[in-house]
Amino acid sequence: MWQQQMITTQRGQFEYFVKGEGEPLAITHFYSAFNEIGNWFAEPFTAHYQVFLINVRGAGNSVPLDNDEQMALTEVIKDLEAVRQALGFMSWGFAGHSTGGMLALQYAIEAPDALTKCICGSSAASKAYASHPASIYCPENPHFTRIIEIMEELNDPQTTREERVSLSFEWTLLSFTTRDNVERALKIPNSGRTVGRALDYFRKVAVKTFDLRAQLPQTIVPTYVFCGRQDAQCPVEFSYEIAELLPNASLTIFEESNHFPFMEEQEAFSHFVEATLRAPQL
Repeated sequence: MWQQQMITTQRGQFEYFVKGEGEPLAITHFYSAFNEIGNWFAEPFTAHYQVFLINVRGAGNSVPLDNDEQMALTEVIKDLEAVRQALGFMSWGFAGHSTGGMLALQYAIEAPDALTKCICGSSAASKAYASHPASIYCPENPHFTRIIEIMEELNDPQTTREERVSLSFEWTLLSFTTRDNVERALKIPNSGRTVGRALDYFRKVAVKTFDLRAQLPQTIVPTYVFCGRQDAQCPVEFSYEIAELLPNASLTIFEESNHFPFMEEQEAFSHFVEATLRAPQL
């Protein structure tokens, strides 16, 4: 199990969970709340890093949100920097998957001196991914209407816990290559409850202006980019774009995976994690 901790910073009190030994690595997600059972994405890194799985403002027992502007990606980075400083680290690595990957890129732009490395997976550098027909978030995609319905229901406080589990399963099913892989993954402990307010803000506000492409060529933080070849959320083309724009990045493609390669190709992903201990192979 992960060890729960609370830390007081200049920007409020934040909850995090820690596991593993080695160099420090922070992990979080824009609209997920974690607990002591850990997280699918974070777990593989604990074999080589001391991992800090952080609940952002408004998630779990972290400081509540006062207003929606506190959910801007740049504000989340300021909160993460406050946590790093309170923990006493001169620098640390940061890893993010999906929307967490967008945070990783934003972090590398906003505070490069604070990062030893950046790990960005199954993500994109701009809102363009949501206009790609292969993405379930594109209006041209056959699953788009249902995905919107699912997100609206998850944001509804009247939605029961049982309904949330069913909705999350349906969403997850579209992001794995097979149903068997989903059912196998669901037997493994995982936290990351969707925070409805943050998800709503991301898809209705933050993503509308999200575009880091012009800034990435000047971003020199060593970055490890990964993606599943069959990613249905952020199509693989956008991971290629990230790696091409960054001057100090490597790219790993998981051929047999959709949006969750760390669950669909666990052994290969473990090798990827080991590779992040070395300089990126450009």
